[in-house]
Amino acid sequence: MLASVGDVPLNKAETPITDKNFMTKQELIKTFSDNHYTAISYIQALPESHFSFRHNEKWAAGQQLKHILLTLLPFPKVLQSKDFISEKFGTLERARWDYDAVRNNYLKTSRQAPKQFLPEEIATEQKELLIAQTEETLETISQLLALYKEDELDRLALPHPLLGKLSIREMFYLMSYHPIHHLNQIKANLTILNK
Repeated sequence: MLASVGDVPLNKAETPITDKNFMTKQELIKTFSDNHYTAISYIQALPESHFSFRHNEKWAAGQQLKHILLTLLPFPKVLQSKDFISEKFGTLERARWDYDAVRNNYLKTSRQAPKQFLPEEIATEQKELLIAQTEETLETISQLLALYKEDELDRLALPHPLLGKLSIREMFYLMSYHPIHHLNQIKANLTILNK
């Protein structure tokens, strides 16, 4: 069943659109970067036994970090060309979602990562290399996002495997939430060690 906000049909599961949590480009880049560095710092400080600890088939911290990196890797290539994005994925033809709407809509999905984003087992020796690769990728993405105009962030679309077509701004709202989501999973997985 479809509801609507203005002329834009919404699936019943979608969160209504508001602008109370709209971020400017600079706020978006800062939040995206800060949230990733928060997760990285936490993982970097973990002792080896915690970095590789798994409980109840949950990913270890190293696997969480690898997953975060895997989800970032497509962006440096795709963000290099606004023309490619426009030709390949088009533009967004609905009202924009704010940060909360993107997060809430994501939480209503299966949250099952597609195969290409699933991490293998990660050895503790890989920790520093994964952190360096993630930091380098974050820097590249931040620099590329800075080249976009505010209206391009709302108009140009990218596909998301669970949410469908998102504006670039919406995609990076989600990518700003993503490392915190996985940081919380790491902390929950490690609580068993603190009992």
